[in-house]
Amino acid sequence: MLRRRRPLLRAAVVGGGAYAAGRHMQRKSQEQQYAEAEQNQRLSDLEQQQYQQPPPPPQAPPAHGPSMLDQLNQLNDLRQRGALTDEEFAAAKAKLLGT
Repeated sequence: MLRRRRPLLRAAVVGGGAYAAGRHMQRKSQEQQYAEAEQNQRLSDLEQQQYQQPPPPPQAPPAHGPSMLDQLNQLNDLRQRGALTDEEFAAAKAKLLGT
């Protein structure tokens, strides 16, 4: 009779261990599925927020005055006509160029 108990006991231990391992793996699988579902939900929420936000209005190009080259040409024309002296031309040019 003692011989029969050991195989039964061994079978019970092996079966119980397999059952516990199976439950652990099932729980782990469920947790992983839950985490993936939660992550997918957060991603879809973020995507919806991005699509719901209106695009920023197009900005009008800043209104610029005459270009620096045009201003230098005007100063040079004034100097050539005699309206500006060389010193005045040099001062206006330095002011325009920021030096």
